[in-house]
Amino acid sequence: MNEKPADSGHIIDDAPMNHFLVKITIFSSGGSFLDGYVLSLISVALVGATVSLGLTVGQAGLIGAAALAGIFFGSLAGGHLTDLFGRRLMFMIDLSAIGLASLACALINAPWQLIVLRFLLGFFIGADYPIATSLIAEFVPRKQRAIGMGIVSSAWYLGATVAAFVGYILYTVNDGWRWMLGSAIIPTVILLIGRADIPESPRWLAQKGRTEAARAVLKRVFGTEEDLAEEVPAPLGFKSVFRQGYVKRIIYLGLLILCQVVPMYAMYTFGPAILSAFHMGDPRTSVLGETIISLFFLLGSIPAMFLLNALGRRPLLIGSLALMAVGLFIPGVAPTGHIVLIIVAFGIYAFFSGGPGILQWLYPNELFPTEARATAVGTAIAISRIGVVISTYGLPLFLDKYGIGPTMLIGAGLLAVALVLSIFMAPETRGLTLSEASSLKEGS
Repeated sequence: MNEKPADSGHIIDDAPMNHFLVKITIFSSGGSFLDGYVLSLISVALVGATVSLGLTVGQAGLIGAAALAGIFFGSLAGGHLTDLFGRRLMFMIDLSAIGLASLACALINAPWQLIVLRFLLGFFIGADYPIATSLIAEFVPRKQRAIGMGIVSSAWYLGATVAAFVGYILYTVNDGWRWMLGSAIIPTVILLIGRADIPESPRWLAQKGRTEAARAVLKRVFGTEEDLAEEVPAPLGFKSVFRQGYVKRIIYLGLLILCQVVPMYAMYTFGPAILSAFHMGDPRTSVLGETIISLFFLLGSIPAMFLLNALGRRPLLIGSLALMAVGLFIPGVAPTGHIVLIIVAFGIYAFFSGGPGILQWLYPNELFPTEARATAVGTAIAISRIGVVISTYGLPLFLDKYGIGPTMLIGAGLLAVALVLSIFMAPETRGLTLSEASSLKEGS
């Protein structure tokens, strides 16, 4: 019987972090920065676009929901294509498309054009979710995996925060909303340059039987030429994930992410409108308030990326979801409360979103094998976006009819559902290799 090759999965899992791995993490996370930037800037741009284009409430809802609908299809298609054709090729294509679509948004002259372009933006943003996170998960050692995904999550919040600042600065500029929407081309060009020399994942190459190419990447990044021992290739595609018994994980992650991101996307897509409902002054002041809340999202992700290793995935997730629910429950039951109370409550919600925000990227990449990792990530994201699309379209209508209090209580209720699901279903993957975390074997 042939002797099993050295477990070179540990070459990556137990490797020290080096400068090139840091570069891979930062520039792969750049897609997440663009996601946060593009998806959040629309909340400010809509204020000017509504006047300039004469948007109705329904059209504003469609524009907000279009990108999210695109994410649904993009994450499904992008995940499957990434497992089929590789991580590197796809994350260059989708980034280029995001930049071009953003530039085109600045030139539109009719609501339907903005709806179509926002859908295309969402499609390629959705494609980047499984592409970039799979690449990071397959390169970064296990001790730094939570930090790597923490950088992805922080990059999203950083992009959203920068978008809020840009929106605040351009708010009073003539046709400033056009400059806002087109400005994404600048970080896109920077990221394309930074991604140019990032290699293909050696795990993916090995799983495809391209051992020489995998060996070359290992030598370049980790200084070793040993083969990467990976699991036996399995059929690709959506059916393969369910056939292998991962359906419970996909459903849990889809529902967890849905309950978590519906309130977050509502805040980022319609932030000024939500804050104005709390009588926080004129619309431009509300933009500044959204910027402050966005900073809390960003700050909360920094300690969370370290606590995920120190405390573990499961306890941090459960505790954070409970505090996030409290943060939205307070303005839900006291919508006319003092402005300080409202800001503190939103700050609690945003700060403790750090842990769950990282886990929406980390969990899917840890819990599925290499040959189906990106497909599974895309499927989980797509499940969550079904609810996000519906809620984003309906939020301005619901807010207009029922008011801000009931709107916040729905957000708190969704987080409570995520909390209950996590108590019963959240796994603990701290300290495991990717092979161990993705295994369905008892005790893995």
